[in-house]
Amino acid sequence: MQLQFSFIIPVYNRPDEIQELLQSFVGLKTNTEFEVVIIEDGSTIPSKNVVDTFKSKLDISYFFKANSGPGDSRNFGMKHAKGNYFIILDSDCILPQTYLFEVEKSLKQNYVDCFGGPDAAHESFSDLQKAINFSMTSIITTGGIRGNKKSVDRFQPRSFNMGISKEAFLASKGFGFIHPGEDPDLSIRLWNLGYKTKLIPEAFVYHKRRISWSKFYRQVYKFGLVRPILNKWHPSTKKMTYWFPTLFSLGFIIAVFLLVFQVKLLIILYALYFVLAFLIALYSTKSVLVSLLSLIAISIQFFGYGYGFLKSTLAVEVFKKNPETHFPNLFFKPS
Repeated sequence: MQLQFSFIIPVYNRPDEIQELLQSFVGLKTNTEFEVVIIEDGSTIPSKNVVDTFKSKLDISYFFKANSGPGDSRNFGMKHAKGNYFIILDSDCILPQTYLFEVEKSLKQNYVDCFGGPDAAHESFSDLQKAINFSMTSIITTGGIRGNKKSVDRFQPRSFNMGISKEAFLASKGFGFIHPGEDPDLSIRLWNLGYKTKLIPEAFVYHKRRISWSKFYRQVYKFGLVRPILNKWHPSTKKMTYWFPTLFSLGFIIAVFLLVFQVKLLIILYALYFVLAFLIALYSTKSVLVSLLSLIAISIQFFGYGYGFLKSTLAVEVFKKNPETHFPNLFFKPS
């Protein structure tokens, strides 16, 4: 099959990000033709003027629609795209020059109907962005599930950098209306339909993560809320590893409590973990400051996700609450 690529990019009030992302498209080293589809998801600060400046440089189309969330916007873009293989990106990403070359090479060698690529920190990113990137991608924190070749789990492509064939999109009907969590939900449904997924390690993007500590906490807290809902929808995907952030957080609280009674073993084990995390971050980032910030990011990630996961598990599994009515902020209404 001759692959025809369509890049699908939803955007919400981020014309500055679209400018940077589209400029990286112009710099791609490829002879492969592709189109770019921008879906403005009900923004009050539209990106149309920015998009118009690239019409002479890229095969690009722009659509404005009512706000209905990133999943529905991606589905909208794929319905209007001309290609037979869609590549979905977040608007806060930047493509390296070899991105499309690596995707095409990998799919020609081992075709799958859905792939994902990792994210990386560009040298221009702030120390905070680099620290959060380490926390979100390191094997010592997330187990590599977001794009590490040594992942401890079956790889679920993430929608900040994800490819899906038109065939698989039509068969699965695309993304659902939960957010976050719409990408692992789609991956699981694709597996159930018999489609294969894979990681393309070389097809990474620079993911800026427009974020602060408070925004990062809210993000990982929502990730924690979503996972028990996905476990309820897809019981076969339940794993004990999803409990790790909750157990880590509760264990730390117990360690501090035991310290009051001069019981130091548990807190020493936590100290060793953070020393190891610092050393791995230092090796990865080559920065003492970023490595120290990474320890803060790891703590926020574990406590935010862990609390969200415990809260959602109690609501969904123990008290049998309906996820859509109990956590309405996690669901968008279809357009």
